[in-house]
Amino acid sequence: MAVIFEAKICVNEGDTWLIELKDTVDGKIMLCNDLDELERNIEKLGEDYGGHIDEVKWLKEDDVSEIMMDDLRVKMAEHREKIESERGESITPVAEPYN
Repeated sequence: MAVIFEAKICVNEGDTWLIELKDTVDGKIMLCNDLDELERNIEKLGEDYGGHIDEVKWLKEDDVSEIMMDDLRVKMAEHREKIESERGESITPVAEPYN
């Protein structure tokens, strides 16, 4: 059984983005207002599977604006830099050269 989560970018009542995190195995849904909350919730849902998650699929609702997407992209890049700084190594996959 593959453990797949869906992270759907949605528009909340305040006209800002939030992420709806769904465990596709059991249907459990958690709402995340920022990336720290998303990270905690992924870890929490992943505990049911011994921390093994095969994939996080990203989706977005049609009404999510480009401005919201740009804001989220910037925050994701900042979050990645913070994690890499704490770990002292890159978490971004690097493609192997094709020979």
